[in-house]
Amino acid sequence: MDTLALDAAPPVADRRSPHPNRVPEVTADFWLVKLLAVTVGETAADYLNMNLGLGLSATSVIMGGFLIAALVLQFAQRKYVPWVYWLTVVLVSVVGTLITDNLVDNLGVSLEAATIGFAVALAVTFSLWSLVEGTLSIHTICTFRREAFYWLAILFTFALGTAAGDLAAEGLGLGYLSAGLAYTAVIGVIAFAYFVFKANGILAFWLAYIFTRPMGASFGDLVSQPADAGGLGLGTTLTSLVFLACIAAVIAFMTLTRKGEEAGGLQDADR
Repeated sequence: MDTLALDAAPPVADRRSPHPNRVPEVTADFWLVKLLAVTVGETAADYLNMNLGLGLSATSVIMGGFLIAALVLQFAQRKYVPWVYWLTVVLVSVVGTLITDNLVDNLGVSLEAATIGFAVALAVTFSLWSLVEGTLSIHTICTFRREAFYWLAILFTFALGTAAGDLAAEGLGLGYLSAGLAYTAVIGVIAFAYFVFKANGILAFWLAYIFTRPMGASFGDLVSQPADAGGLGLGTTLTSLVFLACIAAVIAFMTLTRKGEEAGGLQDADR
């Protein structure tokens, strides 16, 4: 199999060496929680940084510590555990936002440079992942190395999405609503290409994953930011709590119904 090939459907588990997939199947529930998580990533970072007055540096250190603890817990699992996985996603979302904010606000890196830099970092991650593993499949995240590539890619998608979202909403003056709708349209095009033109499933997944970050961030800012800044003025506290409650409800549903669990395995075609 060509090392650059991307499989579009989950493989059947290898009967000789079955390994449960450690990440969830991509379903409607997956995208719902993902959108809620990216919104929380934006509003929670703002809440800790500004509302609690911790400051950007202190907030970054604290949330970075929580993320490391969550990743240790996630890597200790040998199958997909909804609350552990999605806790990690939420924390990656917060930290990804903070990485971009630190580069832009503390180090003076422009939004354009941050966007390009994270895009390059993500492309390098995918290239190394494909070169080492021979696949970018999200259906066979069943080894430490594959999972390490997976989480590194997700971290860069969040950082990239934050930079690109801020660039569109603020740098280009689109405003939160217009930027959110623009990213929604892009995701619609990706979905149309996948369902109608049968575009590669893994490629479509990662493109959608990247663009849901700035879409969720734009709508999160729309809801939480004050009216004079172009938002609805609900505040970061209320917005974060509401979305966290929604995430908890969906995760509880996933846990009870075991939705999202997917068999996986080390396939010859994936090696």
